[in-house]
Amino acid sequence: MVSTRRQLLAGAAAAGGLAIVPARAIAQGSAITPESFGARGDGLNNDSAAFARMAAFVNSRGGGQIVLRSTTYLVGRQAQIAGPGEHYAFEPALIMDFLGCRGPLVIRGRGARLRCAPGLRYGTFDPLTGRPTHHPARSLHAEELATPYRAMIRVEDCSGGVDISGLELDGNVRALQIGGEYGDIGWQVPAVGIHLVNNRGPERLSRIYVHHHALDGLMIDGAEHRTAASTILWLRSEHNGRQGCSIVGGHGYSFSDCSFSHTGKAGISSAPGAGIDIEAEGGKSVRGLSFTRCRFVDNAGAGVVADSGNSEDATFVGCTFVGTTNWAAWPNKPAFRFADCMFVGAIVHAFGDPDPRRAAQFHRCVFRDDPALSPTGEVYGGENPSRPIADLPGNPNVRFDECTFNLTHRAVLPWTTNVVIFADCTLTQRAPAQSYPRGTFVGRNVLSGNINLYSARIMGEVFLNGERVPPT
Repeated sequence: MVSTRRQLLAGAAAAGGLAIVPARAIAQGSAITPESFGARGDGLNNDSAAFARMAAFVNSRGGGQIVLRSTTYLVGRQAQIAGPGEHYAFEPALIMDFLGCRGPLVIRGRGARLRCAPGLRYGTFDPLTGRPTHHPARSLHAEELATPYRAMIRVEDCSGGVDISGLELDGNVRALQIGGEYGDIGWQVPAVGIHLVNNRGPERLSRIYVHHHALDGLMIDGAEHRTAASTILWLRSEHNGRQGCSIVGGHGYSFSDCSFSHTGKAGISSAPGAGIDIEAEGGKSVRGLSFTRCRFVDNAGAGVVADSGNSEDATFVGCTFVGTTNWAAWPNKPAFRFADCMFVGAIVHAFGDPDPRRAAQFHRCVFRDDPALSPTGEVYGGENPSRPIADLPGNPNVRFDECTFNLTHRAVLPWTTNVVIFADCTLTQRAPAQSYPRGTFVGRNVLSGNINLYSARIMGEVFLNGERVPPT
């Protein structure tokens, strides 16, 4: 795959006319602009080739600083390929693909917008007629694939550090021609805003708005033995088709003040449809993730899902999860920690384990079902008809510590057994349906509503509707 990409990048430089800007015309260390390579930046003319030439030039130098203008660059282009056995029926052009940079790679957006050209194809299409094709589920016809771009920005195998800021990447999915589905579920075809692959140096993304991409807003496939840390600040990844962010490999990623919302709510939706999908793939592992003051709101799938691969160890502090049509959170991997977070809508599959250190923990979190806290007025109640706010029937050592369950509408208190721990919590419901928060209660817990504590283990003070429940 790497050798193929090297050929593509080299071809972009040669066929695209890199000589538009001789190397001597740009002093070493000076800013590099797409206009120097022929970009118009008028929102009308397609600038894909200019960006590809610029990226090839940066690769030839092993890094550099790119500076964009506060304007709209139209990008995304595809060539019809009708030959037998080709991987794409409509081959996407490169935009900004950076490979093997040993020096720093810096992209200063300065308010620039890259917008995908309208009318391009995404999905499967007949390579001769260009019409959409449709096949049975899981039927793979790679020779019919079409996409406007693999990634608007792809950074791969770089060691010198990556810094991208002040940029909008608009996938313009509503203006694409949507063809047949491809892959196991939905459209599993590349079309990503930013793709970070096997970089060994530090990465920093800040003040980026990445939206309406047919696949993912951000995809992280970090090197397995990487030791450098990465920071993502003030990133909004919204209205993308499959994920706000997919993390399929890598350690040490810190997210602050980010939004991963409205996935699958812009005309195309593919599973998992999550705000964040933490799913190690290809023999890699995912470790050491942290999210601070981030939002996961109104996604077609769960706000955050972790359910497969060698993934564990994620911390969420001061985050907001709002499930409108799906679970607010699905953290089914070891050592997930939530502190001072708000959950609106039901959660499920919090990881349980005989070892308390591996089980999911919630500290000082608030659980609500108030439609006023949802951007759509919808609050997801789960698959159980009684709508428990947490559906955890057998999740040992999942712990709720100083948490507040303030349920004022249709939801009821958690469906649990005595393997779940409630410590110093307040649990209130108004719904008339009976709830079964039958956990192990330690410390001082106060409950009110139509609640059945049969088989609960009372090891501290428990007050149910004003009356103290004797220890068991």
